[in-house]
Amino acid sequence: MADQALQRRVIRTLVGAQVLTSLGMASGASVGVLLADDLTGSETLAGFGTTAQVLGGALIAIPTARIMAARGRRPGLWFSYSLAAVGSLVIIAAALLRSYPLLVLGMLAFGGATAGNGQSRYAAADLAEDAHRGRDLSIVVWAATVGAVLGPNLIGPGRELGRLVGVPDLAGSFLFALVGLLLGIVVIVRWLRPDPLLVSRELAGAVPGAAPADNDGSLSRGLRVLRAHPQARRGALVVALGHVVMVGVMGMTPLHMAHGHAELEVIGFVLSVHILGMFAFSPLVGVAVDRRGGVVVAGTGGVLLVAAALLTSVSQAGWSSLLLVALFLLGLGWSCTLVSGSTMLTAAVRPDERAAVQGLAEVGMGLAAAAGGAVAGGVMEAFGYRWLGLGAALLGLVILLLATARTRQRS
Repeated sequence: MADQALQRRVIRTLVGAQVLTSLGMASGASVGVLLADDLTGSETLAGFGTTAQVLGGALIAIPTARIMAARGRRPGLWFSYSLAAVGSLVIIAAALLRSYPLLVLGMLAFGGATAGNGQSRYAAADLAEDAHRGRDLSIVVWAATVGAVLGPNLIGPGRELGRLVGVPDLAGSFLFALVGLLLGIVVIVRWLRPDPLLVSRELAGAVPGAAPADNDGSLSRGLRVLRAHPQARRGALVVALGHVVMVGVMGMTPLHMAHGHAELEVIGFVLSVHILGMFAFSPLVGVAVDRRGGVVVAGTGGVLLVAAALLTSVSQAGWSSLLLVALFLLGLGWSCTLVSGSTMLTAAVRPDERAAVQGLAEVGMGLAAAAGGAVAGGVMEAFGYRWLGLGAALLGLVILLLATARTRQRS
C-alpha cells in the first residue's frame, strides 16, 4: 500500500497544476472557433479549427504515453504542456498574420494541454487505494473547475489585453493561456516528486507473485491490454463517446449563439456554466463510482447527455435559459462518463500496463472527438444546430446501452 502522505502530496501538486493549465486551455479554447470563423467566414472551417485542437491532443497523447511508460508522469506532463505553450504563440502569430493554416498548426500544438490534463487524472490514481480510486481521480478533474470556469470569462479582459499589446481582440485570450501553461509546467517540474507512476510500479514489483514490469508505452501494447480486459474496453468506449457528444455540441454552441447576436460576454457566461457542470461536481461523481460502481454512473451519464442534446435541439439561436440548462447537463453528463470510464479502465489493468492503455484511450478519445467536431461543423452548416443536437442524443443513447450491456471479464 502506498504512503498516504505521499498520495496527498501528489494530489495537491496535480490540483495546483490543473488549475493553472485548465485556466490557460479554457481561455484559449473558448475563442478558438470564433477566431477560425473570423479568419475564414466558414462554419465548416471554423469547426475544423476546433477539431485541430482535439486532434492535436490525440496525436500528442501518443509520445506522451511513451515518455511516461519509460520515464514517468513528470516528463510526460512537461512535454505535453510545453507543446501547448508553443501552440499559444503560434495561434497569436496566426491572428496577426490572418493565416488560417497557421492557426490550425497552432491549435494542433495547443492540444498538448488536452493531452496533459487527461494524463493528470490518471496520475492521481497511480497510488490511490482501491476503495478511493474514483474519488482521487475525480479530485484532479474537479481542480479544473477554477481555471475552466474563469477561462471563458477572460474573453472580455483578453480583448482588452490584446488591444494593449497590439494583437487582435480574439487572440488576447491566448496570452492568458500562455501564462497559465508556463506556470503549470513549473508546478509539475518542481513538486511532482517522487513520480507516482514509478512508485506504483515499485510497489507492484514488491508483491510476491507479481508479473514482471513491461514499460512499453506503445499503442500496440495498449491494444493487447484492451483485448485482454473487457472492463477496460468498456471504460475506454464510455470516455470516448461521452467526449464526442460534449465536443460536438459545445464546440458549435458559440456559433449558434453568435447567430442570435449574443455578445461575447454572454457566450462566455454560458460556456462557464457548461464547464461548471463538467468539473464542479466531479468529486461527488467519483464517490458515486466508488460506492455504486462505474457501470451505474456511466449509464447515468448517458441519460444526462441524451437529455442535454435534446434540449439543445429545440433551443433558439442566441441567448436562452433553455440553452443554459442544456449546456450545464451536457457538462455533468460528460463528467459522469469521464470519471466512471477512466476509473473502470485504470482498475482493470496492472500498474505497468497503465501508461500504454491510458495513452491508447486518450488517443481514441481524441480521434473520436476530432471526427465528431469535424462532422459537427458540417452538420451545423448544412442542416443547423437542431439536427446536431438530435445526432448527439443518439450517441448518448449508445452510451446508455453500452453501460447496461453485460460483459464477461476474463481471468
